[in-house]
Amino acid sequence: MLLLGPCLMAAANASEELLQQYCQGCHVAENNSPLMLSRISHQRKTPEGWLMSIARMQVVHKLTIDDQDRATLVKHLADTQGLAPSEAEPYRYILERRLNHQEQMQPQLAEMCARCHSEARVGLQRREEAEWSHLVHFHLGQWPSTEFSLMGRDRDWFGIAINEVVPFLGKHYGLQTEAWDSWKKSEKTAIDGRWRIVGHMPGKGDFQGIISLKAASNEHYPMSFTGQFDNGESLQGDGQVILYSGFEWRGSLMSDGKRYKQVFALSEDASELNGRMFLDDHVELGLDVKGVRGKAVAPLSLTPSYLQAGQTTQVTIRGANLKGTITLGGGVKLLSEISRSADQIVVEVQAPKTTTAFVAAVSVDGAALDTGLTVYDEITSIKVAPNYAVARVGDGGGTKPKVHAVFEAFAYAAGVDGKADTDDDVLIGILPAKWSVAAFDEQAIKDEDVKFAGTIDEATGEFTPGIAGPNPERKYGTNNTGHLSVVAEVSEANASLTAAAELIVTVQRWNNPPIR
Repeated sequence: MLLLGPCLMAAANASEELLQQYCQGCHVAENNSPLMLSRISHQRKTPEGWLMSIARMQVVHKLTIDDQDRATLVKHLADTQGLAPSEAEPYRYILERRLNHQEQMQPQLAEMCARCHSEARVGLQRREEAEWSHLVHFHLGQWPSTEFSLMGRDRDWFGIAINEVVPFLGKHYGLQTEAWDSWKKSEKTAIDGRWRIVGHMPGKGDFQGIISLKAASNEHYPMSFTGQFDNGESLQGDGQVILYSGFEWRGSLMSDGKRYKQVFALSEDASELNGRMFLDDHVELGLDVKGVRGKAVAPLSLTPSYLQAGQTTQVTIRGANLKGTITLGGGVKLLSEISRSADQIVVEVQAPKTTTAFVAAVSVDGAALDTGLTVYDEITSIKVAPNYAVARVGDGGGTKPKVHAVFEAFAYAAGVDGKADTDDDVLIGILPAKWSVAAFDEQAIKDEDVKFAGTIDEATGEFTPGIAGPNPERKYGTNNTGHLSVVAEVSEANASLTAAAELIVTVQRWNNPPIR
């Protein structure tokens, strides 16, 4: 594989000229070789972070810059002042547009910062302590109500921000880190070639496919994408992948008239990818994706990933370069091999009779799957994920589309303690369910939220909210908002199990930056 380095020098020099052209009018040059500008050179961000910074210059300070030059600057800044893989990893959910992820906030940031935006928006930046202080001053200058709004007016917000939060940020999110220094020095490889991918889309099921990237000296790779869901639906198209910071894969492709975006993170040796691919105009609808390239044997997924004790069934192993012996643990028997290719093996297996659920290891030629085959006697509980979600009304002649919410039913078996809903429960997997909605509380009953807030697909678990705008049929002519329970029913033997999640159906969000 091609090692990148000298071939990018010309692009870097051209990018510095753009910094001088567009930025140096306001940002003072602190050094010329290499070019260092006030404020800008004292920060590190993801490509989305740099895009938002330049966009703010356009909106607030009336910077005039065309799309191509802006894209060039974003790439240059993300490459030279980005984040290391380990720095970005804890906050990938926000980059991947996982709208219903519930943050586990640090107490130092929860009330002072994350009451207005995600903690990830802070965590995906690195600044010197003085630069964090500048940011606090900017906040109060730009949004003076910060001190007087909720969780600001009951404390010395500015004093706490300057004397406590800024030192915390300087220590834990400082500009100079070993992780970034090490990553900058590491050799980067081109990412062209054949990528074998597998995935899962809530509401639609498992997916497999191939991404082919053509070689490119400027890290803008032409892409061909082909794949298929297990339900037979195909997904294919062409597009482009741009690599930022040596590991941040950002792809865009058209498929059947729809634009998809890819936000993947590469492993440090550029042999694996993980992330999410989603619709550009409905970021809540997307696939979890992982993939590999290269010559190593690499099993990636099992379909199905669970088997009831004593039963016999066909299991499909998907991956890359699948050759060699299949090994199954836990007493699971390999009865026959039905078909085999480099990308997929279909086998018939039999689970042992057992009353205790366990996960059997699965490997091909000694390469183990990350998750094995779950063997269970009975389903003892189910849980709905996400357990708390937000959908938003939309359309109805307005500029914002509806924001859907998609739910899945996860089945569990009792662990060694034999009791349901305890810490040692064994995850079986995602099971088909019958979906419905109900009023969450007495107020939702009175407001007839079930009637107005939207509908859920009984088979897929995808909730579609109502249209935006005042509804004259509702009390006070209010919007089609609501507070609902999303109920999953899973049939098990002669009984059924149910579980529920909470769903807030609310109004449109008008400000939707890449990092919220």
